[in-house]
Amino acid sequence: MGAETILSAASTLALALMCVAFFLTAWRVIRGPTLPDRIVALDMLVGIAIGFIAVIAIRTGFNLYIDIAIALGLVGFLATVAFARFVLSHGMAEDGEEPAASPARPARGRGRRKGRAR
Repeated sequence: MGAETILSAASTLALALMCVAFFLTAWRVIRGPTLPDRIVALDMLVGIAIGFIAVIAIRTGFNLYIDIAIALGLVGFLATVAFARFVLSHGMAEDGEEPAASPARPARGRGRRKGRAR
């Protein structure tokens, strides 16, 4: 049994396990009881996609896939931060209720701040 056979078997097993993880995570995105559950599941989908790309890079020996995986990781991180800010700004719904309307915020950048001389 050579190194090529072991590498092929390991990459095939890794792809199969990631397929199972992908479908279970997609199920959590669809069924997730709350919005934060769905956001975490979407972030996990990005991680699984990065894993897919890494295994394909190892299997094919084409190193450009690693750069694509790094770019996807950066985009996924920014998307998760944006979703988290959305949840913080709109609040979380309790047990299927619609989130309450956020109170009006004063305009920023207008007027003077306390304790700051001009």
